[in-house]
This record gives sequence, structure tokens and C-alpha cells, in this order.
Amino acid sequence: MRLGFHTGYWSAGPPAGAAEAVAAADDLGLDSVWTAEAYGSDAFTPLAWWGSRTTRTRLGTGIAQMPARTPTATAMAALTLDHLSGGRAILGLGASGPQVVEGWYGQPYPRPLERTREYVDVVRQVLRREAPVTLDGRHYQLPYPGGTGQGKPLRATVHPLRADLPVHLAAQGPKNTALAAEIADGWLPAFFSPALDESYRAALAEGFARRSADLSPADSFEVSATVPVALGRDVEAAASAVRPHVALYVGGMGSATTNFHREALERLGHEAACAEVARRWAAGDRAGAAAAVPTELVLDVALVGTPAQVRDQARAWRRSVVTTLIVQTDPRALPAVVDALREGPPSGA
Repeated sequence: MRLGFHTGYWSAGPPAGAAEAVAAADDLGLDSVWTAEAYGSDAFTPLAWWGSRTTRTRLGTGIAQMPARTPTATAMAALTLDHLSGGRAILGLGASGPQVVEGWYGQPYPRPLERTREYVDVVRQVLRREAPVTLDGRHYQLPYPGGTGQGKPLRATVHPLRADLPVHLAAQGPKNTALAAEIADGWLPAFFSPALDESYRAALAEGFARRSADLSPADSFEVSATVPVALGRDVEAAASAVRPHVALYVGGMGSATTNFHREALERLGHEAACAEVARRWAAGDRAGAAAAVPTELVLDVALVGTPAQVRDQARAWRRSVVTTLIVQTDPRALPAVVDALREGPPSGA
């Protein structure tokens, strides 16, 4: 199982230590570095800025929100980054949720799976550059059928460095996970848990059964799970560093009726806990919402404790369908976390 690093979201500015952590990625032996976007910082700019200090580590958007850009604009950004990095870009895409899509981007949200399928189709056409890009879809039409009538099919002026630049899809529900296995080169799950590994494998197998022969073979498909990791004197102390993160996603990352993150945790059997977290969050009690996240929930989706405890917990992840464990942690703690997750004894032992 490979290791990656997720730089996380921004608030007042770049996370403290993030630039230094990315710059150290090569020396730490990380497979990949990933960036996020919601309705603040974007995913591509930090990869280009920070990634310029790396030479081997792959650079992934985790995730670029599809409503933020037209599919051709996203393909342009990806192929540009791929050229600048010497073929190290990974295009991670996600549909986001109705609050962000409709409230921030001002776009309709219905039929996200169908929209994703059309979006990836256009991106693939741009990257393959076999012909001018065309699509007569429900959500995307190229050329645009209205307007002046002067639009014509075009192909990228830049020859992509790789026609098979990997496209990964963020997904949490079974149908979206199956779609990733059908049309993408990788799956980016959030709140993954080894406890549901059998269910994940079944959803992926459903998608692989529909996979086109012109895509990369299923046995090269990647599963890159972003996993909160916190080191501390014991499990309880370290879990406290992860509880606010879980509370934010349960209570603040979605509406009262549509929250894919909460649904993923509920599938693990934490319905009651999620309901209490959401109740406290909605009441404005952020600290109370974090305190309501049980340790058992944290242990289902995160790695917490002493280095030895984290290393022991990671064994279940190594047996799962995950191919890359993307560490989400305080950037300044990354070297210690990577050391704890290496197979075998820690360095200096």
C-alpha cells in the first residue's frame, strides 16, 4: 500500500507547514500529494505552486469539483499541469453536493451520475485528441446548440503529454462507486472503513463488469482513500484531534436532507451518533458536536494513537481494497506519521 498526503482545506491562508510538507514529499517517499477545493481555495493552483518543488511525487486534485469548470476547462488545466510536472498529474473529480453546486456555482444538481458520465466523456476526448470534441448530452453540448450558431468542434491546441492521464472519481455511495469503476482509473473514497471492504469490492466489481475495453485494465485501478491520522499519547487523546473534522462533515458539509458524508458513516452503524452530532451542530454548538463523536466512529475511519497503535490499526487497511492511503494530518506531523505507517519498525528503532 502506497502513501500519499492531503494538504486539506484552507481558512485564513495555506495550512501551516503545508508547503514544507509537499517539498519534503520526494524525500519521504510519498507516492502522491493531493489538494482540495470547496468554496475557497482551488485545487490546481497549490499543486502547480507547491508541486514545482518535487520531482517524483504524483500531483492529484482531491478533488476538483466538476461544477467549478466546464469539462474542457478542467481538461486544459489537467493537461497543462501534466506537462509542467513531467507527467505526474492525477485528475481527481467530484460532483460535490447540492448546497455547493446550487448555492456557490449556481448550477443545477439533479442527475449527478449522468452528469459525471458526460463530463468524463468530454475530458477523455480532450486528452486523447483523436478528433474535435463533440457531445450531444443532456447536460453538456459541444458545440453549443444555441447562441450565434458559429460554434464549431475544436480540439486542444496543445498535444497532451499523456492521452491516458489518470482520471479518478470521488464517490461514497454504492452507485457512484460502481460508476468510478466503470469509467475512471481510480476511486477516491472519503470516510472509507475496512469494516465495509466487502461491500466496496462488490460495488467496484459491478462497475468493472461494465468497463470499456479502451480504458486501463481493472487490475490497474487505484483506490486512494483519504484517512485522518493523529498521533498522541493514547487513542483517546489522538481521537480528540479528529473529532472536530468528523463533526464538520456530519453537521456542516451538506444539508439536512442531503449529506453524503453522514450517509457513509451511517452505513457503518453510527446513525444515532450522527444524529446527535448533527443536532448539536445545527444548534451552533460546534464543541458539543465534536464531543459527541464517539471513539468507535473515529477508529472506523481514522488512524489514531501512539505510533505503535497507528501501525497496528493500519494492518486492516493494508488488507483492504485500498492501494494508496492518503494521510490527512497536521502537515508538521507528516514525517512522524509516515514513519509510523512504514511497514516494519520505525526508523531508529
